[in-house]
Amino acid sequence: MSVSPKIIVLDDDPTGSQTVHSCLLLLQWDVDTLRLGLRDDSPIFFVLTNTRARTPEAAEAVTREVCQNLKQAIALENIQDYLVVSRSDSTLRGHYPVETEAIAQELGPFDAHFLIPAFFEGGRVTRGSVHYIEANGKATPVHETEFAQDSVFGYSTSYLPDYAEEKTQGRVKADQVERFLLSDIRAGTKDRLMGLENNVCCAVDGETQGDLNRFAQDLLAAAAEGKKFLFRSAASILTALAALPPQPNDAEHMGTYVRDGQPGAVIVGSHVKKSTLQLNELLKEAGVEGIEVDVALLRTSDRDIRDQILARVVEHARVTIAGGKTPVIYTSREELSFDTVQSRLDFGVQVSALLMDIERGLPENLGFLISKGGITSNDTLSNGLALRSARLLGQIYPGVSVVRAPETHPQFPELPVVLFPGNVGDEFALATVYRRLANLA
Repeated sequence: MSVSPKIIVLDDDPTGSQTVHSCLLLLQWDVDTLRLGLRDDSPIFFVLTNTRARTPEAAEAVTREVCQNLKQAIALENIQDYLVVSRSDSTLRGHYPVETEAIAQELGPFDAHFLIPAFFEGGRVTRGSVHYIEANGKATPVHETEFAQDSVFGYSTSYLPDYAEEKTQGRVKADQVERFLLSDIRAGTKDRLMGLENNVCCAVDGETQGDLNRFAQDLLAAAAEGKKFLFRSAASILTALAALPPQPNDAEHMGTYVRDGQPGAVIVGSHVKKSTLQLNELLKEAGVEGIEVDVALLRTSDRDIRDQILARVVEHARVTIAGGKTPVIYTSREELSFDTVQSRLDFGVQVSALLMDIERGLPENLGFLISKGGITSNDTLSNGLALRSARLLGQIYPGVSVVRAPETHPQFPELPVVLFPGNVGDEFALATVYRRLANLA
């Protein structure tokens, strides 16, 4: 029997839709907006909570609010079969277990929750319950990368059972985590899935999309027989669960979405090393002009300085676009230090607010917008463009999505917007995306 539950994804930044297409991304989560997602023809929709940019307390509060509204929306739409996914980072950063515990309390009970961080387009694979980043033929355990040193979400191990114990502060013991290894998945796991109960934590391997496609078949079969599962995952299990056909317009031809062949703009907020390498390559391209925003100047409380930066950057960007070039507006690259995690988060909000003011100052004939960085991309959709929802068109590069503003948007109707995660792609990826939109490929 074929089963197609509605897949509801609570996405902690706006890049988790990076392997699917033709579905809704919801920027608000009032009951009526959630009903839009539940009614949509696509088997999957995303609620962009942006909780990775919030404190643990705020992340929990937002997650509970979404779930409480979801419960009402599901009842009003009479949805019988659904799956809930807490989508987060493929390098294990995010508010785990804060979000999954809140979901379990509001929408549970669940028989199990699955840690599935594999994201194949980004080279993230899991073998023997150890999570790796593969690049240039080498597999590196994620705890040996810069991502594990994150000042907010750092961790000390790539072995998922130990990761679960560390993050839950011992509430989940490593030896109690159910491990689904590659050999298990490839042999079939439905019988074992049927035996799970009490929201047991499960660590799931994945080396290829085929592995997760097989696992998803068993998950859906078990769910059809009454098992209730929760997921904490990266994007690749969503590909498997949604099982969509190929996207309507392939990556090479997404330049057809650009409005009137006009120049676009690029906003680079992410400052991870990979983003900086990609920015440097983009700035070598024909037809672009770099505009640096010295964010260190924002550490002063002088509002006049902020206003001067805003006016200078907007004017420079407008002149660049009028001259037929694409401005690349990027935050200064030096890593600033802060006394507390909260002060770092607060400063990030301040920087993002400036970038959004810059976006709103761009000319209305803008052809396209590329937003680099997960938090920057979320703020672009929810704040810079002030969208209630957006339609996902598909991927312009592996792991990099394009959405389109609705035709009713007051400033940028049908503007194609690229949501480019900070940690995805090789050093030429950002330049490749620009070339595809500027029809230079």
